Amino acid sequence: MNKLSHLNEKGEARMVDVSEKGVTSRTAIAVGFVAMQPETLALVESGEAKKGDVLATARIAGIMAAKRTHELIPLCHPLAITKASVEFEASHAPAGIRVRAEVKVAGQTGVEMEALTAVSVACLTIYDMLKAADKGMVFKDIRLIEKTGGRSGTFRAEGQ
Repeated sequence: MNKLSHLNEKGEARMVDVSEKGVTSRTAIAVGFVAMQPETLALVESGEAKKGDVLATARIAGIMAAKRTHELIPLCHPLAITKASVEFEASHAPAGIRVRAEVKVAGQTGVEMEALTAVSVACLTIYDMLKAADKGMVFKDIRLIEKTGGRSGTFRAEGQ
């Protein structure tokens, strides 16, 4: 395992100094799943959720979260993100919504945390929009599936 870069020689937390790193094009893709009752999914698909358009609201929330990740996660760098997208796919077996976020930047550090934050907040927003109908929704498999750019190169999760 590599040395953790967010710790100094004394084991104290620190923000990583990226000033000497080159600017490269970097991309990260994260995914997650919100499991729900089939009746809850039907509300989303029919547009009959009481709070309004669930997926449009979750999309905006996810994009906003990607842009503000540095305010939520200690030691993350503020980044000038060049792309943040959030997409959804309904699933009937199992019932739920697949969430996928892609974030890009030309910078000195990656956007993995931004993509993961976008997926997480989109999932939370789906829950918030539908909790009156289904308090038992579960978030599953939130994870990074791909990242490109930077010194460590390309990562693709197994099976991707």
